[in-house]
Amino acid sequence: MEYSYKPDGSRYDRMKYRRCGRSGLLLPELSFGLWQNFGTEKTKEERRELILTAVDLGITHFDLANNYGFPAVGAAEENFGEILREDLKDFRDELIISTKAGYEMWPGPYGNWGSRKYLMASIDQSLRRMGLEYVDIFYHHRPDPETPLEETMEALSDIVRQGKALYVGISNYREGEARKAAAILRELHTPCLVDQIRYNLLERWPEDGLLEALEENGAGCVCFSPLAQGALTGKYLTKIPEDSRAARKGTTVAERYIKEENREKIQRLQRFAGERGQSLAQLALMWVLRRREVTSVLIGASRPEQIGENVKILSQKPLDGGEQEEIDRILASC
Repeated sequence: MEYSYKPDGSRYDRMKYRRCGRSGLLLPELSFGLWQNFGTEKTKEERRELILTAVDLGITHFDLANNYGFPAVGAAEENFGEILREDLKDFRDELIISTKAGYEMWPGPYGNWGSRKYLMASIDQSLRRMGLEYVDIFYHHRPDPETPLEETMEALSDIVRQGKALYVGISNYREGEARKAAAILRELHTPCLVDQIRYNLLERWPEDGLLEALEENGAGCVCFSPLAQGALTGKYLTKIPEDSRAARKGTTVAERYIKEENREKIQRLQRFAGERGQSLAQLALMWVLRRREVTSVLIGASRPEQIGENVKILSQKPLDGGEQEEIDRILASC
């Protein structure tokens, strides 16, 4: 099918951008993640509408991983690559495309974790699936307790030197691990651009040293699951809808977030958001972005309208000190 997509001419006026650590790279405050809905869940037209809506709203950063699309691992990269070829090939230089490797991708001893063998094969496979010569950011997706960190970081550095990625980052690395990784990459003259971490109102562990460590090392921070995989939209307060993410096989939403101890917190946060004229989701995104160390938050969507609702936070009143203290009291009291 032939498309003649032309992006909205005012798209960059609709978005705000932040510098990623001490690098020269700017990322949109809201980036689009393809963890969900880009495997077999949606039709080609539905996927296309999501991506192009994001572009029209000034979102320039699209985040993938080699295993996204579960259970059809690799499908997210293939489906995104198709949209790139058919709609966005003339705009490649206006996009930041990231992918990752670190979780199980193929059977046998070489399809998982952080060995040089796995990472080198993974970047080549990802580039083929997306039809790209390079990605902008390549991440190691999780720490490997068995492989020497030096081996993993040297592989990342070599991927940059081979021209297969412009920048490298780490994901799911805690404070001590992040400090060590950043130090090794610095010695290799390939700075660690960013750590991609899980951070939201219900999971605040990055505040216990990690955010400070990233800032000290000149690295940015991209946050995934800012809405706690949908729990911070309020849609799971009464029951889990059959067509929701939490109802899908293999998901961890229910065990991680949909607990009785969180229900009252979410209800009170929802009331607080309403008093501000916001949805709970908008409040949750704004709360993550309150931290200066945070470069961008990753949003997902099953409908284009959700992307537009999320982007509205950029024109809403920021949280003031008193409101942040009230949120802290809500989170601490339940």
